[in-house]
Amino acid sequence: MTQTATTPAQAMEAKMDDKPMVYVNGAMLPKSQAGINVFDHGLLYGDGVFEGIRVYRGRIFKLEQHLDRLYECAGRIRLDLAKHVTRDQMTQIMRRCIEANEITEGYIRLVVTRGVGTLGLNPFHCPEPGVVCIADQISLYTPEMYENGMRVVVAERPRIPVECLDPRIKSLNYLNNILAKVEAIDAGCLECIMLNTDGRVAEGSGDNIFVVKDGELHTPPVTEGLLEGITRRFVIRDLAPMAGVSVNERTIELSEVMDADEIFLTGSAAEMIAVTKIGKTEEDAHVIGSGKEGPITKQLRTKFRQVVTGDNVPED
Repeated sequence: MTQTATTPAQAMEAKMDDKPMVYVNGAMLPKSQAGINVFDHGLLYGDGVFEGIRVYRGRIFKLEQHLDRLYECAGRIRLDLAKHVTRDQMTQIMRRCIEANEITEGYIRLVVTRGVGTLGLNPFHCPEPGVVCIADQISLYTPEMYENGMRVVVAERPRIPVECLDPRIKSLNYLNNILAKVEAIDAGCLECIMLNTDGRVAEGSGDNIFVVKDGELHTPPVTEGLLEGITRRFVIRDLAPMAGVSVNERTIELSEVMDADEIFLTGSAAEMIAVTKIGKTEEDAHVIGSGKEGPITKQLRTKFRQVVTGDNVPED
């Protein structure tokens, strides 16, 4: 049988398919081979939890807080993660992925599934959770958007009520968020503001929201139906005090958002980005403040960059 020689282009394509190396249930595999069992409840039912984590200067930003949330969320879905993987072991998995992919600036997606079970819903037929760790790059928005701000829409689809599925559980079931994201994409932008079923402001499809009014920050409390973001917490506990800006966690009406002096979004993937317009088209969009990144947003974003590019990126 005659073997066909591999061309340089094919060899390069195969090499690209190998990156990033991905940790899957104890094995470090090239991207082209990384997969999970089709009977995994994470695939069948979105049954699991995850974390999106930034890497700056080779350090895992807010590592301990991300682990706190991961293990708390696992416990809320009745998955005893610590029984199978300790926090130290999980940390080592992430560091192995960073090293294997030679990442100093990047993003970690840490996924814990219920594990392999039956086709039925019963989660206790899954004896061992699955663990997947990806260390790669991510870019949600363009550099120009970070400089100039971006337009968002108000999603018609509300956030799932807390009583049905508490958004503080960062679960693998993100369809509510995805369908709201589709509304934004259909309107020619990349993010939206989601309201809860009472019509009050909750969060974006993947980001938390802050409103600036008269020199103060305002953000909805987690009881309004939103994920308690790690970057959100960093703004409240660290960046705002550094800048001498007070923060109020309180219910926020959509009318207050429209009347804001500034708006910005936060998230591990998004970091911090200003919202300067709200509306389904550029022409008819409502302009926030001056229509540019506001002074407080810029001040906080500058301090954020100083922290994550400094010598002591916090892993607490």
